[in-house]
Amino acid sequence: MGTVADRLSVKLNQAFAPQQLEIHDDSAKHSGHAGAREGGESHFSVLIVSEHFEGLNRVARQRLVNSALAEDLAGPVHALSLQTLTPEESEKRGAG
Repeated sequence: MGTVADRLSVKLNQAFAPQQLEIHDDSAKHSGHAGAREGGESHFSVLIVSEHFEGLNRVARQRLVNSALAEDLAGPVHALSLQTLTPEESEKRGAG
């Protein structure tokens, strides 16, 4: 992982103690588009499975993640695609 992805990983691990965390740099798919930076690390997709999401709807979960990553979203991260699941949802979907 790169510097930005590593920072995202640390922040998400600290905030949510996830059972599963996958961070993919999708920047190459967006080369030449708005917000794309030379060298990548501007567009990410994240799968995070955490008990912290129990009882929360999708929007509330994404707000929590966006809050944890606010500094990065205001800077190097242009786009973030989130899949936020509880452990039970992950098992049902076969994601974890």
